[in-house]
Amino acid sequence: MLYNTYEMQRTMLAGASNWAAISAKILNNPALPLGYFGMGPIVASALEVFAHLYEDRSKPEFGIDAVEVDGKSHKVSEAVVLEKPFGSLRHFRRVGLPKGAPKLLVVAPMSGHYATLLRGTVKKMAEKHEVWITDWADAKMVPLSEGHFDLDDYIDYLIEFLQFIGQGTHVLAVCQPSVPAFAATAIMGADKDPCRPASLTMMGGPVDTRASPTSVNNLAMEKPLSWFESNVIATVPINYPGAGRKVYPGFLQLAGFITMNLQSHMMSHYEMFKHLTLGDTESAASTKRFYDEYLSVCDMTAEFYLETIEEVFQAHSLPRGKFVHRGKPIDPDAIRDTALLAIEGENDDISGVGQTRAALDLAEHLPPAKKKYLLARDVGHYGIFNGSKWRTRIAPVVEEWIAANNGPS
Repeated sequence: MLYNTYEMQRTMLAGASNWAAISAKILNNPALPLGYFGMGPIVASALEVFAHLYEDRSKPEFGIDAVEVDGKSHKVSEAVVLEKPFGSLRHFRRVGLPKGAPKLLVVAPMSGHYATLLRGTVKKMAEKHEVWITDWADAKMVPLSEGHFDLDDYIDYLIEFLQFIGQGTHVLAVCQPSVPAFAATAIMGADKDPCRPASLTMMGGPVDTRASPTSVNNLAMEKPLSWFESNVIATVPINYPGAGRKVYPGFLQLAGFITMNLQSHMMSHYEMFKHLTLGDTESAASTKRFYDEYLSVCDMTAEFYLETIEEVFQAHSLPRGKFVHRGKPIDPDAIRDTALLAIEGENDDISGVGQTRAALDLAEHLPPAKKKYLLARDVGHYGIFNGSKWRTRIAPVVEEWIAANNGPS
């Protein structure tokens, strides 16, 4: 019922958005003077903001055609090199990349947004690295016949992707995948897998949410697992390939994120309205680009979501030494030669300070020289992996860490 109600509302708002967009274009048409007088510019701007906010969105493209290195533009190739039901492995390689350049697997979060949310992360790292990224599928588009996808499956996917890429690969896990990426590294370390990561960078990840708990952590602790199952799990409607699949809808996760910073989002759209009214289309376009990405959401499987809530946020299984994979305990101490870098944002309101750093203490016998911690001052959650602070202050640290631990592949 929940999903069907949303689909009905989405359809109505998409229609209204189309009419608003058409009306805004009419008012902005230079051949029609109506838009230049009286309330014309204000009405046109308001209609354009409404149309953008409620337009029907599909999965965005990465659109990384080139990167700039030392003042020169280099083309970037993009290809899906391994495709599986619940996610594919996407490869980015710039033309002229030096032989022996580090190999990097960027693990995108499965958290309601598409992997394209990390476009800025990939673009920056593609300057000096051969980059792959986990491009997770929208669960509502995966038929029931493909089976289920839980936390164990997620870890299995990461191990398979690393084995596909080969030895000497570095891993960069952004937010939620810090836990399964750490687990995969421990499993591969215990198995002496030659394809275990050369380094693992964890950024704003909930490794131990008992440290500096945020409102997100508190919600997960206050409610029993049954509450989440009853209130946020829905069934995919019949108009999608994954009809009948139990999912945590992306629109619910997006609503939660927007509610956390409602005033900020309202001010962003008000500023966009003002820019449009004043004819500052460049500033308005910048806001539009951000929200085109931010408002594009996808579903995750119910089993993955519920297991993550239970194991990561409620039971704290990994830091308490009780995390298991396929029934076998995961031993963090098995990480003996994978270099670990933990990065946190001082103003992160999703993963509090200390939650990611906890991973360094779990690998007890990893030499101190193989551990590094960075607290990014005046940086929030999204600023850790995107934007100017990521490019100028954080990415250089990641690049140096990878270079320092890049052995022969």
